[in-house]
Amino acid sequence: MKQLAFAGAAPSAIAALERALASGGASELDVSVPAAVWRNALAGPAAEFLSRPGKGLRASIVRAGWQLGGGAPDALPDQIPLVIEILHAGSLIVDDIEDASEMRRGGPALHQLVGVPLAINTGSWMYFWALAELSELGLSPAAELAAHRAAAMTLVRCHQGQALDLATRVWDLGPESIGAVVAATTRLKTGALCMLAAELGAISAGAPPTIVSAVRRFAGAMGTGLQMLDDLGSLTSAARRTKAREDLEGGRPTWPWAWLAEVQPFAWARCAALARTIATRPTDVDVQIDELSELLLDAIGAIARHRVRFTLDAALEELESAVGASSITEEIATELSRMEASYG
Repeated sequence: MKQLAFAGAAPSAIAALERALASGGASELDVSVPAAVWRNALAGPAAEFLSRPGKGLRASIVRAGWQLGGGAPDALPDQIPLVIEILHAGSLIVDDIEDASEMRRGGPALHQLVGVPLAINTGSWMYFWALAELSELGLSPAAELAAHRAAAMTLVRCHQGQALDLATRVWDLGPESIGAVVAATTRLKTGALCMLAAELGAISAGAPPTIVSAVRRFAGAMGTGLQMLDDLGSLTSAARRTKAREDLEGGRPTWPWAWLAEVQPFAWARCAALARTIATRPTDVDVQIDELSELLLDAIGAIARHRVRFTLDAALEELESAVGASSITEEIATELSRMEASYG
């Protein structure tokens, strides 16, 4: 069986970009415009970002959905995980602008290199390129319609989740509402894209609706667990200090804040006040970020890992109850454990 490894599962994004922009491709360019102009306007910025390797997580979820849906392990068309990787890449470009991020995947954020207007256009174009690729998959009319509907709804949900992420701050929410906001933001962003990845794989394999629904639910719950790990890892990993700094400086509602409200509501006022002070960019901001990180970790240390593990275990258990235990579900469990360990 082909491994569901979370790294290297996607096809070459640069080769896919070249195919898409070539004559007859899903997003072919107007040949009356000189190639050098297109390189500056679109092909170059897109290639710059796509050349940076990602984790390949969502491509692996596509592969899991494909195999759970009955697809042969070695027969998954490259274009199917490509659709998800393009959507994700576009969202990262736009997110970096909205979050004023400086780095992404080991290099400067795209807007730092080409400017905000061109980066916005490149990221937005990737959404529509991904939709155009759906028509190149050779699916039956019914399956293609289902895939387009799922992709469109995913884009709606992801933008709703991003709206929550951009507009809400921990000190404005309070301990009574932050848990619901964090959970909704996760479902609408990370969860929605993971659900599309699994659903697209299962639909492409010709899975019946009951299986499509089961793998979709699993992927959404798994996405929540992985977002929990990501939020927690930004506080526990020295290598991810930049991510922690962005979250804490921006007062973003994340899972550590949701857990804080649950287990130590009396510590909420102190932490929220410190977060608000950090947002004013004081001269000793690094010291205060370290202080807030320690306060959060001390408060949630007893529950954070438990909640992550419970979420992932419950997701896998529900999946197995729907599709049965198999070598595929065993491999998924192994990969989830590996991902959890990678966050330290």
